Amino acid sequence: MEYLKAFLCGGIFCIIGQVLIDKTKLTPAKILVSYVTAGVILSALGLYQPLADWAGAGATVPLTGFGHLLAKGVKKAVAEQGFLGALTGGVTSAAGGITAAIFFGFLVALVCKPKPKS
Repeated sequence: MEYLKAFLCGGIFCIIGQVLIDKTKLTPAKILVSYVTAGVILSALGLYQPLADWAGAGATVPLTGFGHLLAKGVKKAVAEQGFLGALTGGVTSAAGGITAAIFFGFLVALVCKPKPKS
C-alpha cells in the first residue's frame, strides 16, 4: 500500500507539472522553482508533513520535498541558533543531498562524452 500512496502522490505532482508546461507559458525552470517554493510554503503552514507521512517517498523525493526539507532545517536551526540559523539551517539540512548531486554529476561528466545537438 505504501508504494501505491507514493506512486499516486508523485504522479499527481508530475501531472501538475506537465499541465503547467502544456497549458502555460511558464518555463521549466520557473515551474521547478515554484515547486520548491510550494514545498516551503506548505511546510510553513503545517500541511506538508502530514502529506509526507501519508505518501512517504512520493512526497519527500520530488522538489516540493526539497522545499519542505529546507523549511524544516531552517525551523530547527532558528530554534537552536537564533537568527544565524535562518541563514544556515536550510543548507545544513540538505547538505547530504546537495553533496550527492554534485558528486554524481561530476562522476557522470567524467564517464559520459557530451555530443552537440543536431
